Amino acid sequence: MSPGSFPGVEAALSSPSRLKTWNPGSQSHGRVCRGSIIVSGLALSHPRRSDSIRFLRRGKWRRSPLKSRLYILAENRVFTQDGANPVPDLDQQRQRQVYVPAAGILPLNLDVENFKGNSSDLTFKEARKESPFEQEAWRLLRASIVHYQGCPVGTIAANDPTDASALNYDQVFIRDFVPAGIAFLLKGEPAIVRNFLLCTLRLQSWEKTVDFYSPGQGLMPASFKVQSVAAEEDTCEEILDPDFGEAAIGRVAPVDSGLWWIILLRAYGKSTGDLSLQERMDVQTGIRMILKLCLSDGFDMFPTLLVTDGSCMIDRRMGIHGHPLEIQALFYSALQCAKEMLIPDEKSHQLLTAVNSRLSALSFHIREYYWLDIAKLNEIYRYKTEEYSHEAVNKFNIYPEQIPDWLADWMPDHGGYFIGNLQPAHMDFRFFSLGNLWAIVSSLATPQQSSGILDLIQDRWKHLVGSMPLKICFPAFENEEWRIITGGDPKNTAWSYHNGGSWPTLIWQFTLACIKMGRSEVAYEALEIMERRISRDRWPEYYDSRTGKFIGKQSRLFQTWSIAGYLVAKQLLANPEAAAYLTCEEDPGLLDAFSCRISSKQPKKA
Repeated sequence: MSPGSFPGVEAALSSPSRLKTWNPGSQSHGRVCRGSIIVSGLALSHPRRSDSIRFLRRGKWRRSPLKSRLYILAENRVFTQDGANPVPDLDQQRQRQVYVPAAGILPLNLDVENFKGNSSDLTFKEARKESPFEQEAWRLLRASIVHYQGCPVGTIAANDPTDASALNYDQVFIRDFVPAGIAFLLKGEPAIVRNFLLCTLRLQSWEKTVDFYSPGQGLMPASFKVQSVAAEEDTCEEILDPDFGEAAIGRVAPVDSGLWWIILLRAYGKSTGDLSLQERMDVQTGIRMILKLCLSDGFDMFPTLLVTDGSCMIDRRMGIHGHPLEIQALFYSALQCAKEMLIPDEKSHQLLTAVNSRLSALSFHIREYYWLDIAKLNEIYRYKTEEYSHEAVNKFNIYPEQIPDWLADWMPDHGGYFIGNLQPAHMDFRFFSLGNLWAIVSSLATPQQSSGILDLIQDRWKHLVGSMPLKICFPAFENEEWRIITGGDPKNTAWSYHNGGSWPTLIWQFTLACIKMGRSEVAYEALEIMERRISRDRWPEYYDSRTGKFIGKQSRLFQTWSIAGYLVAKQLLANPEAAAYLTCEEDPGLLDAFSCRISSKQPKKA
């Protein structure tokens, strides 16, 4: 929704006249230009006229960082950015009544050009000249935006005009919107992200039932759709229609949705400096509900999350049930983000203690038991089985015969990776890109392991990058193995879709990991390969074949997260400091706990 489509805003933004305003901090009044953005007494002039950031205190203009909520002036009236009631003004008798959408939804889509903020400062950067590819990508991304009550709330999964059957690609998926949301944040357009976070938060509390059974509180939907339904007096009203998995293939709940929501919430606060969103009572409650659902007690003996097939990006049967790496890396990242955002009080004290304990146990478990390099592979090759003692080396009773034939030749002498899954008597030796990349981003991997993962990707470039970055997993299931594990899924045939397909959206996570490890040149190389054909191929969802030469046989074109992934990669490489909005650094306290676990593995007897 443009400023001009809101009553009085176009005039407010264009008029140079002065307006008296209310200072919410000191109750004093200052004079600022119409079109300025007010931040608890700060006045940020419209960027077309000034790049200065000033505030009025005791009759003098001073500079200050952004620290609080945003306000905008419209028709002699001041509106808060979160859609709350208007702030009082001196000339109330001259004010017009202006419609304010439902609480929490922005009344405007603020498009403040060249705006960049973080938690400690607010600066302007010069606009970078965008390439024709980027200009096309932005046009397509904006064309995919979904509106609810006149406000942007997300992007549809794909916007292919040649496809008559939309299926569920016309819905807003939480995981799919994350790269789009980050692209808008890095562009300086945070309104759509805030709206998305608040809309999905509302859906979290909805009652959910599948065959008379209701899943636990705190579950975030996989997706939602804006529907128009009949209302009174022959009118229609818009509603949000969520899907918690009850309509999905296999009826699987989306475990990763809540984890991505927390990660995006933190990125919003860090990129804009607006911490008021994450400090809201309803948002704090939402964070706690997700954590309680993930940290609830069960029968599992491990700190990893136990999930079924199809509960994440790989949303079909692909043999990832158990403790897949992707979920564990996102879980670790979400725990760190939540720990940073939760307000310490009586409600969160016990929860924060549980989070710290889980972070320590999870990091130890993944680093110790999921890591695979040539030395560890040789150790597994010599494993003894059926060990029954606390001192067992082969703790999960892994049979050496499980080592696949392809692995010995594929594993480089330098580098390594985290295996895809670990359960009793089972190791999934496949390389999963998202899990390994996010292990780097979240610091679930040690610095040495992070370097090793990127070393392996570079050494096996033709297998993992090939003609289009990046393989979702390697290698593919073929022949009888494919029939047994996928059930003969015709969409997941060998080297297609989730079974070894190449997914362009993974470029942004790859770029993020490369920047964190100081290897931006590797990301540039992958992006250059992507740019050779992604636009010509009309932005497919995925590619097929061993090297990603063919557009996927059932791939949707103009896939939104392929477009957004490309844009985020370009933006991060142009502004590497922005990677800090998403990355996490190692907590020294967790590092000490990890060292203690390594030095003392002897368990206590009951």
